[in-house]
Amino acid sequence: MIAAEKVIALATPVFFALIGVELLVARLRGHRAYRSNDAVTSIGLGVISQLAGVFLKVLTIGVYAWCVQHLARFALPADAWWVWLSALLLYDFLYYWLHRMGHEVNILWAAHVVHHQSEDYNLSTALRQTATGGLLGWLFYLPMALLGYPVSVFVAVALIDLLYQFWVHTEQVGKLGGFDRVFCSPSNHRAHHAVNDRYLDHNYGGILILWDRLFGTFVEEDDRDPPVYGTRAPLRSFNPLWANLEVYWATWQDARRATRWRDKLQIWFRPPGWRPADVATRHPRPAFDIGRATFDPPLDRARVLYGLIQFALLLGLTTHFLDLATHTGPVSLLGDALVIALGLTVLGAWWEGRPGARWLEAVRVLAMAIGPVIAGGWFGAPGTPVALAFAGVYGVSGLALALIVRGTDAGSGSRRAAPTG
Repeated sequence: MIAAEKVIALATPVFFALIGVELLVARLRGHRAYRSNDAVTSIGLGVISQLAGVFLKVLTIGVYAWCVQHLARFALPADAWWVWLSALLLYDFLYYWLHRMGHEVNILWAAHVVHHQSEDYNLSTALRQTATGGLLGWLFYLPMALLGYPVSVFVAVALIDLLYQFWVHTEQVGKLGGFDRVFCSPSNHRAHHAVNDRYLDHNYGGILILWDRLFGTFVEEDDRDPPVYGTRAPLRSFNPLWANLEVYWATWQDARRATRWRDKLQIWFRPPGWRPADVATRHPRPAFDIGRATFDPPLDRARVLYGLIQFALLLGLTTHFLDLATHTGPVSLLGDALVIALGLTVLGAWWEGRPGARWLEAVRVLAMAIGPVIAGGWFGAPGTPVALAFAGVYGVSGLALALIVRGTDAGSGSRRAAPTG
């Protein structure tokens, strides 16, 4: 059985090729489909999701495998076509309910919200995945284990369902007629991501939209009411760690503030947005504004280019990490995962234009340059050549950073000194 991480690593070039096609098509149509800050954040969240997935395997696959071995009612063959077909249908059905509960139960929404935070809608949004979904999501697929679907079949159909959903995250494909009535399609999924009253909390299907038609959660995209994307409590940040924690933190704060113990507990299982009356009175939140401005802090071209290059370097480390994950223990992988996650977090501050981002980035670049030299290699690749490569790449990065910061400071000084009259 090929590991899921290996499949994702192999599929990544295809994802980026399709993103390139979408970007080209949008430009030819005169549309701006991508913003660098938002797209990098979405892909970075996908990276952190993959990092977390390596360590959550004990829940997402390990518990499933144990149940198949000890509790399964049947021993289904892994080489029968009907097992594969029924497994895909059953997985998609169970995914519908996980997805739906992810919008109707606050603790599940706290994980799923990550996928909805982007105020753009493009193929990079498909890669914007939660790092905490594996903590509870595995519960919804236990019926497959109890029926005896082999682990290899379960992993394969899960990947099929996930990979299918990549292409539906685009505005460049319009309505598809009869296809839209049966399958999850770009039109159907655009409605799912919208915060308009008409569309909110509909169209949960992964591959089939038939589940939504069957259970009354289907809505058709209406050209007279174009979808507005994001969440009703906007993230307003490019920090990937905060993106994963914001709803957990807000819910914890409300639970802590609640007077009644019943409210402290039920807030986790109520629908998203529900708050105890006493908490809502003492700590009101801003009203939802569908016409709010998109979060898009300005950055000059040099800073954007630097951010993109540093992100590409982290993507390269991630690809290597996923390859290591297939044959390396979790303890030795933990340090590598932290390096990548913290790097993405620093870049989040960079995209936001925070004053302290330059110093955080300077520390990160310095650590990436000298760390491998001290350790005699890094990321499972020991030896002097690896250390020298890191030192060279991040030494150049440090020089580029210094020039960018100096140029920005000089520009700011010139603007301050310029006459205003």
